[in-house]
Amino acid sequence: QVQLVESGGGVAQPGGSLRLSCVASGSIFGIARMGWYRQAPAKQRELVASITSGGTTNYAGSVKGRFTISSDNALNTVYLQMNSLKPEDTAVYYCNAARTFSTYWGQGTQVTVSS
Repeated sequence: QVQLVESGGGVAQPGGSLRLSCVASGSIFGIARMGWYRQAPAKQRELVASITSGGTTNYAGSVKGRFTISSDNALNTVYLQMNSLKPEDTAVYYCNAARTFSTYWGQGTQVTVSS
């Protein structure tokens, strides 16, 4: 089993920044990819950004150029730096870890962008 704990959510003004962190623990051997997803009220969960064990990153078009995903310690910890935040970025953000045959989720952290 893999446990994922997110932190760093909160309230920001439009144009502001927040940094999310996700710490993985437990049986983390073999994790190939970690990512951040988000779910806004009445909307489906969507991929925001992901990073592989080899360092390849992928971003949703709506956040490209504004958000940056990074990791250290071989995907033990993953960060999401969110700049130039917009009200439409408001959502619960979830950390995800994936191995070949299994996937794990954190409990989520709320991000609210409002003036």
